[in-house]
Amino acid sequence: MELLVIRHAEPIRVTAEQSGGAPADPNLTKRGHEQAAHLAAWLAAEGVDHIVSSPLRRATETARPLADALALDITVDGELCEYDANADSYIPIEELRSLKDDRWQAMVEGRWEDFGGENPATFRTRIVGALDRVIEAHPGERVAVVCHGGVINVYLGALLGIDRHLWFDPGYTSISRVRASRTGARSIGSVNELGHLVGTRS
Repeated sequence: MELLVIRHAEPIRVTAEQSGGAPADPNLTKRGHEQAAHLAAWLAAEGVDHIVSSPLRRATETARPLADALALDITVDGELCEYDANADSYIPIEELRSLKDDRWQAMVEGRWEDFGGENPATFRTRIVGALDRVIEAHPGERVAVVCHGGVINVYLGALLGIDRHLWFDPGYTSISRVRASRTGARSIGSVNELGHLVGTRS
């Protein structure tokens, strides 16, 4: 089977003040909705048999146009939440990096618990298990999994034997492909495909 691991589209910025201390769960920006539409048009032409999504809004809103285009249901899997799903703010990683925010350094160094995140080793175990279950449930199919940058990093890193948890920067709505055989073998077909956004303003 072929697993398409897709990062969500661009979400809005949510501060702790805006969330009132509750877990931040942002919607997509206008540009994010445009990115999701481009992704849907691209994959609808290619064909997908099943769609799985993290329960966070930025993922389900990204998955919805593809589901509508192919008349498919979305299976929501709570195990695919990002490592910081319970944090009371959502600041785009690009902003944290450009500002050299302390949270960016903590992310890179794997100190996720410093800002309310999950232990990195626990997170990787959860994600590998969740995606392996998706593979096992859909032999011979092409399955699109809409999730998060951290999810994609740790899963592909586990397949490649990379110990660093955050080792590359998946673009919004990027597609990474994993081919899985019934014998348990896994191979990576591509990483960070963004062809569907080429020539657009997204």
